[in-house]
Amino acid sequence: MDKIPFPRPDDPLMSARQKAVEEAGGNGFMAVAATHAALLMAQGAGRLVRASGDRGVVAVLDQRLATARYGGYLKASLPDFWYTTDRNQVRKSLAAIDAVAKQAEAE
Repeated sequence: MDKIPFPRPDDPLMSARQKAVEEAGGNGFMAVAATHAALLMAQGAGRLVRASGDRGVVAVLDQRLATARYGGYLKASLPDFWYTTDRNQVRKSLAAIDAVAKQAEAE
């Protein structure tokens, strides 16, 4: 995912929902925009992992997942993944997945 899938700020329906939540005393961003983004992120990750034996990397390239206050909320919406910001560790993980796949093909 190249960016967190927040709704467009000019979306009239989402803006109206956020405003209604704020007028009721809530946090419109968290109740509407962050919830919408969390749902889309979970759906995207779910497309990769369909069975317990599936392997892969879900890469979120948007730094806000690691730095913004709502990052923890978004991470909590994802399946129970191992989390890292270390690019070298990601490369090692992908190499290990590739080696296992190649070994399975050879058998």
